[in-house]
Amino acid sequence: MSRTLLPKDYHSYLDLYETQTAIGFIHRAFEQALEQALNLKRVSAPLFVDPKTGLNDDLNGVERAVSFDIKETGTDAQVVHSLAKWKRMALYRYGFQPGEGLITDMNAIRRDEEMDNLHSIYVDQWDWEKVITKQDRTRTYLKETVQRIVDAICDTLDRIREQHPELPVSLSRDITFVTTQELEDLYPHLAPKEREQLFVKEHRTCFIMQIGDKLQSGLRHDGRAPDYDDWSLNGDIVFWNDVLGCAFEVSSMGIRVDSKALDEQLAKAGCDERRKLPFHKLLLEGSLPLTMGGGIGQSRICMLLLGKAHIGEVQVSIWDQDTIAACEKAGVELL
Repeated sequence: MSRTLLPKDYHSYLDLYETQTAIGFIHRAFEQALEQALNLKRVSAPLFVDPKTGLNDDLNGVERAVSFDIKETGTDAQVVHSLAKWKRMALYRYGFQPGEGLITDMNAIRRDEEMDNLHSIYVDQWDWEKVITKQDRTRTYLKETVQRIVDAICDTLDRIREQHPELPVSLSRDITFVTTQELEDLYPHLAPKEREQLFVKEHRTCFIMQIGDKLQSGLRHDGRAPDYDDWSLNGDIVFWNDVLGCAFEVSSMGIRVDSKALDEQLAKAGCDERRKLPFHKLLLEGSLPLTMGGGIGQSRICMLLLGKAHIGEVQVSIWDQDTIAACEKAGVELL
């Protein structure tokens, strides 16, 4: 069921033509900034994969992938949920060296996504992945990389505001790092998203770390697949969004599992059957490079930097009639 909550007296600061032009500028400017910050090279990426390879991301394990049969091959394919695993295999196949990485456009269909101001069944993001060394698998290296990404976002905001000084958006480069356990300790009686809301409202720019494993309460802050992020070395980049008055996630990222972390997390998640898949076999035997990576929402970044109240203002998707009616009433123009 969709939930559209639009701010009172909201209006877009840019018209449709200006919005489209600004979206194009942000895509070019941010991608260039990120490539330079993390030493990334653009590559081509798949829209769909063979489900037997184990390369598709199963997200929280309950989302249904969009599948179709291929007449010529007699096999099935799945539209990707994300490229988290494919990217690591690509770095291996293409011969990337430590310190080098890739960036690509990821487009996905998430048919089970609940629609609201921030969520659509269409997902578009910059997916990036980088080869690292064993010595880089530390919280310090993770934090340094997060700072580089936040700086690239803020640099892009500075550039778009040079063109559109009427945009009232303000972001902080000062990141507060907090673990999910620290959030539970601070707000033990609140739900995870409520904890994030209170904390990010106070600190404005945050990296919420260690997502996927159980907390001391026995519950999880949020779900993460067991076979890409190391649950002790991952997190979400979250800004405070003044337009919507909420915590606004723009990226999920982390240092990826090595063979030891994968072995432990597959067991914890009850996913031991994946050990037989080609990707997982390579990882468990130590053949794949050590990497870190993540996804950065393209529509999310455009929405944040342009002061938009609904993701449909910066991407084309399909919406239910309630959402369409609510947006029309509030003067929100969906693309």
